[in-house]
Amino acid sequence: MTTGNQSSPDMAELALRLGNIFVPHHQQQLVDHFRGQTHARFVHYTSADAALQIIESKRLWMRNTNCMADYREVQHGFDILSRFFSDTAKQKAFTDVLDACTPGAAQEAFQIFGKWSNDIRFNTYIAAISEHDDAEDSFGRLSMWRAFGGSVGRVGIVMSVPLATMATTPLGILFNPVAYLSEKEAHYVLTDVIANVNAERTYLQSVDHKHIVSAVFAMLLAGVVCLKHAGFREEREWRVIYSPERAPSPLIDSATEVIRGIPQIIHKLPLDASVSESIADLDLVRLFDRLIIGPSAYPWPMYQAFVGALKNAGIADADKRVVCSDIPIRQT
Repeated sequence: MTTGNQSSPDMAELALRLGNIFVPHHQQQLVDHFRGQTHARFVHYTSADAALQIIESKRLWMRNTNCMADYREVQHGFDILSRFFSDTAKQKAFTDVLDACTPGAAQEAFQIFGKWSNDIRFNTYIAAISEHDDAEDSFGRLSMWRAFGGSVGRVGIVMSVPLATMATTPLGILFNPVAYLSEKEAHYVLTDVIANVNAERTYLQSVDHKHIVSAVFAMLLAGVVCLKHAGFREEREWRVIYSPERAPSPLIDSATEVIRGIPQIIHKLPLDASVSESIADLDLVRLFDRLIIGPSAYPWPMYQAFVGALKNAGIADADKRVVCSDIPIRQT
């Protein structure tokens, strides 16, 4: 799912190799979490109310990055990239090494990125999920339960996500890990990219110009949309990313919803093969692994409600796949 638009094994191989060159940190995160497997488990922590809506509608809400808990979403990445490329020597090093492979690719990618920069800043929608470990099956992750706070019912929907799927193409989505890097660390990664391009010069000279421009644009996009302050590292977040203006999909509906008192546009990612057979890999029935009910004063009523909703959604053995976290924290 991470490699985006794939139409053939050759394109998949191209995407992998270009990813290793231009987004090496993200590619390493991919390797580390999937560990050579075809699927890896992730969890979507959310309120019980939102979880019930996801199950009943088979839709995952994607919200504008400007509405996220980190109020410097996207801007943080823009600032770090800007300070790197505003250094004349660094920008020249990047442009020169890329021009040696395919003349004009760097400048063209920068121009396209500049054209879409305001859209990326103000019109990017994401759904956040977190890496899930086997050891968390019974109780989830304490820091994520605390993130919601108060007495609100909390739930973690654990999903088994495929490494490669054609469903990303008709949906127009990307699925990428978040990098929790300081500015210094992020700049080291960009320096590594320059070294990678130089080392792979012969290969890149054989790649179509448009693919290299796309790879550089993807690097810049990941640098702003998937870069967060290091203090959020324990979230271990990955992002489903949707750009309704730049890459719209007829399969994704939008609506205006009020969330915590704030009216906002949301986009609904279908986890439903009945919408289109092309997205069958991402049907909720195929993705669903288990549901963890967070620490609550009402575990049994919530258990009953979610088992019923999951059965109605077509989930087999729902009663065995819902567990209640026993972390002993007091509700306030």
